Amino acid sequence: MLTGITYLDGLLGDGEIAGLLGTDADVGAMLRFEAALARAQATAGMVDEEAAAAIESVCARFVPDMEALTSATARDGVVVPELVRQLRRAAGEPHGGFIHLGATSQDVIDTAAALKLASVFDVFDSRLISIRSQFDVLESCFGGNRLLARTRMQVAVPITVGDRLRAWKSPLGHLAAELRHQRERVLILTLAGAAGTSEKFGDRISAIRQAMALDLGLFVPDYVPHTDRGRIADFAGFLSRLTGAFGKIGQDLALMVQNGIDEADISGGGGSSAMPHKQNPVRAEILVALARYNATLLAGVHHALVHEQERSGSAWTLEWLLMPKMIEAAGLSLVHGQDLLAAIERLGDPD
Repeated sequence: MLTGITYLDGLLGDGEIAGLLGTDADVGAMLRFEAALARAQATAGMVDEEAAAAIESVCARFVPDMEALTSATARDGVVVPELVRQLRRAAGEPHGGFIHLGATSQDVIDTAAALKLASVFDVFDSRLISIRSQFDVLESCFGGNRLLARTRMQVAVPITVGDRLRAWKSPLGHLAAELRHQRERVLILTLAGAAGTSEKFGDRISAIRQAMALDLGLFVPDYVPHTDRGRIADFAGFLSRLTGAFGKIGQDLALMVQNGIDEADISGGGGSSAMPHKQNPVRAEILVALARYNATLLAGVHHALVHEQERSGSAWTLEWLLMPKMIEAAGLSLVHGQDLLAAIERLGDPD
């Protein structure tokens, strides 16, 4: 994801997260939206039951023409018009005319993004649990060992390894607790129509939103989400804080293994093409790089807060460019962070 070069995939790619955000997942999530929309509209009396069943059946078995989707997206700037055209053709008349009824492209894409992120949050949660348990192991093995605290890169006062471990672990505990808040903010249904006014749904919009959200396992926002992108910026900030927390750990460990400091031993250091004696702290360095990478992209996401008028194309596209990269970088920090902590063989000096 971060490079597109195969030999860097193991260093700079998170295959599991990339798969959850990729094209197959995206198409599957958009089809789930269209099927759920038809079911909810049937319940609300907006379409008949036969049409809803036919649409659900088509969505369940549909395989899109990816070449046509690609060329149409380059023309339309969004994939949904061509996807809906293909779905309607597959459903045939009269049922095809009820597909996507009252919805707009942003409804589909933003809801599909939320559906994909539900699985991403599950992965983040699982990885954070594993990592936090590793701190307990390190505390048990090395917590009482002596360290010298350093402030502003200068020797300060004696501390224990446990003191430093708590400084590493505390931000991760706060971030793990915040995952629930992020789920409620980000995993939302978007259904507001062309201009955010839900004009084609009339007084049935609330019932349809509630039914779709229940069906898809999402929350119903109390605002129109087309141009109010605070949740996106908030989530990007969370991702940057997550990579930043691991960047702190990586930076500290890179300094602790430095020649002349020798406060830690880490197995599996990287080799040098010119100096065979070296054991470079590669995982620690990558954590620092990922922290700085997400901090840089965060500024771009805040530029994407400027959604002009009722809906934006450019700001929305900027989100597509930046958010998957930030999400994968955060997932990758969890992977490298876990591996780095597991590779620690010594911290500090015993009494």
